[in-house]
Amino acid sequence: MAAGRRGRWVRRIGWGLLALAVVVVMTVWFFLRGSLAQLDGKRAAPGLHGAVTVHRDALGIPSISGGDRLDVAYATGFVHAQDRFFQMDLLRRVAAGELAELFGPKALPTDREHRLHRFRARAAEAYRHLPEPDRQLIERYAAGVNDGLNALGTRPFEYGLLAQAPRAWSAHDTLLVIWAMYFDLQGAGARRELSRGWLRDNSTPEQLAFLLPPASRWDAPVDAADIALAPAPIPATAPSWWGQPGTRDAALLAAETLDTMESNVGSNNWAVAGTRSATGGAIVADDMHLGIKLPNTWYRALLQVPDSNGSTRRIVGVTLPGTPFVVVGSNGHVAWGFTNSYGDFQDLVPATADPARPGQVRLNGKWETPALHRETILVKGAPAETLTVRETSRGPLFDSAGRTYALHWIAHQSTLLNVNLRRLEAVDTLDEALAVANAAGMPAQNFIAGDAAGNIGWTIAGPLPRRAGTADATYPLADGDAGWQGWLQGAEYPRVVNPAAGQLVTANSRQLAGPGAALLGDGGYDLGARTRQARDALAALGARTDEKAVYGVMLDDRALFLAPWRARALALLDGAAVRGNPQRAEAARLLRSGWTGRASVEASGYRIARGFMWNLYDLLYGGANMPLKEWNGNAALAGKRWPDVIERLLDEQPPGWLPRQYASWRDLQLAALDRTIADLTPDGKPLRDATWGAFNTAAIAHPIAGAVPALRQWLSVPADQLPGDSNLPRVAGPTFGQSERFTVSPGKEEGGIFNMPGGQSGHPLSPYFLAGHADWVRGRATPLLPGQVEHTLAFAP
Repeated sequence: MAAGRRGRWVRRIGWGLLALAVVVVMTVWFFLRGSLAQLDGKRAAPGLHGAVTVHRDALGIPSISGGDRLDVAYATGFVHAQDRFFQMDLLRRVAAGELAELFGPKALPTDREHRLHRFRARAAEAYRHLPEPDRQLIERYAAGVNDGLNALGTRPFEYGLLAQAPRAWSAHDTLLVIWAMYFDLQGAGARRELSRGWLRDNSTPEQLAFLLPPASRWDAPVDAADIALAPAPIPATAPSWWGQPGTRDAALLAAETLDTMESNVGSNNWAVAGTRSATGGAIVADDMHLGIKLPNTWYRALLQVPDSNGSTRRIVGVTLPGTPFVVVGSNGHVAWGFTNSYGDFQDLVPATADPARPGQVRLNGKWETPALHRETILVKGAPAETLTVRETSRGPLFDSAGRTYALHWIAHQSTLLNVNLRRLEAVDTLDEALAVANAAGMPAQNFIAGDAAGNIGWTIAGPLPRRAGTADATYPLADGDAGWQGWLQGAEYPRVVNPAAGQLVTANSRQLAGPGAALLGDGGYDLGARTRQARDALAALGARTDEKAVYGVMLDDRALFLAPWRARALALLDGAAVRGNPQRAEAARLLRSGWTGRASVEASGYRIARGFMWNLYDLLYGGANMPLKEWNGNAALAGKRWPDVIERLLDEQPPGWLPRQYASWRDLQLAALDRTIADLTPDGKPLRDATWGAFNTAAIAHPIAGAVPALRQWLSVPADQLPGDSNLPRVAGPTFGQSERFTVSPGKEEGGIFNMPGGQSGHPLSPYFLAGHADWVRGRATPLLPGQVEHTLAFAP
């Protein structure tokens, strides 16, 4: 009888625990469901001038229509907040240095680094300088963001997991989002100059001229076929650090990790003139390369707004959540796109102190007293931290490797930040678009545009510093060097319009061969192989091409850059090299049979050739990389043209550059190849399994997946193997690559093509979380315009 009572109690407890578990699961489920966006219905919105509608298609792409531009901005803010508020919050926090408030002490290093720039204070100043219509636009956008956030049934799920409450959006936050892109696109500039400074201090001028050439045989500028530049002679001896062993951290310095780290240079864009298109209108294509997360950087949208002539203008493309306008797209008359320009927009100005002048520093040959600003960093779960920023006439001071510098960065000029990019909505011609681009307050980008009449053009969008004097500003300046002074006006910007070839291509390498190059400087140009391959592929399309063919160039994964390195490896693996060495023999076999001529997922030969090149870099440059790690720098960051340097050495084989531990240049190359084989066969795995796809596997995830690893499987994309690599048009890495693919002829948007790696929503329970991802993986050409309407949300005053 007692046993029966115990059994009943056990069953009751079991049922109670089950009921409790069901309650917990249902509570979590309803909490998560409560933060999904509203797709249908009607809403009253105070402050509207008239009705606004938001239609969504099967991918969740909104078409936002209204009779007043401010009303459309409000609705854009509403849908951004409902689909992407956490992403917007991270962008403003990255710029302002406020991540630790959400994520705790582990975010402090980033916050300390970013607080140096005091962008939240600069945003308040920049806002005061905006024209009234622009302030009204972002104020109405902010109102829509806050109403969209408050209309969710529960706070966005990320805040529930972090046990935090979201903070309201302000107009200043929209400006911070623009500054977040400065970090993304120009944030490595100081590290690059520090790396170059170390190389300068530890090399002779002759060695430096050879190691850091100003151009490459691969370069394909927009104003010439090539850059005619005689290479510097190879000095008789190498620097003392050359060929010295570094500290080889397998996680950091393995060949493929190095290439992933250094391939983070962003974007391709090109345009074909009407003289070569099937319809006579220009065709513009753009694929911006960024770190890829969930949700994606970009948010697709179609905006229908009043035109100046009383009609309606349709603008389609991508927006950046946190801002109320289309960043890349087409307005029916002009289409446009961007790539990072990699000009020189920063100076490191040495600052010295003297005990006899306490509190002062010497900059540019003059003494001054820095202004002190105390920045309070809030830290989740820990006391707040106070950071003192020392601001000078040449920017904030920071210390590195026992030296003090002022960072003079164009991003610090608050009066230059603006939302002028929105004026592209109303331009009718290429010339009007180029003028808007030159006045845009954003990180300086290559801007390529084309209009419905068939004209195409290139210029720089964003502010350019005015450089004077003879100092080489790609290195830290010497005491007394002036650095940049003021900024260029629109009429001084370089432009290329309607070139004879009927096409324009940029891909982060040096843009100009002529005198205009000095206006931009070299802030870390890419090698140029990607630009040349895209240029030649576009030229091969010939006359009367169309959007699908132009889009196809984005998917070009031919291994033209790596083919010579494969040939070198094969020549090295002759009979003597493979005799008695089955691993080398297998590598030789795979370099033949496992080579597809592309960066394709099944290609083992591609991965071997790639690792061979990068291990040569590691063996030769490792002695520089070890000290440069102090500020997360390396010799490749200082000069991305190192493959040309190594090829010249292998061809000419100067004795003074052969590291002493090797008897010959052949022995050095065999050591690099043996190291590659060892890298690719850990724990005795077969070399044939080391395919390119086995490494280049998508690892795209929501930021919360890092904070809560148990949820990673629900917050990540499938582990697809990805074709493509750096140094060819189809750029692809596990967490880096083509953040969108866009091709359109303005006025013919129905034939436009688009895809991107993530969906519209940042919510894993939304049907739009990964909508379109499979098309991006396969490179499938899908329509630019939204499809049939499936949901309608209406706003009324």
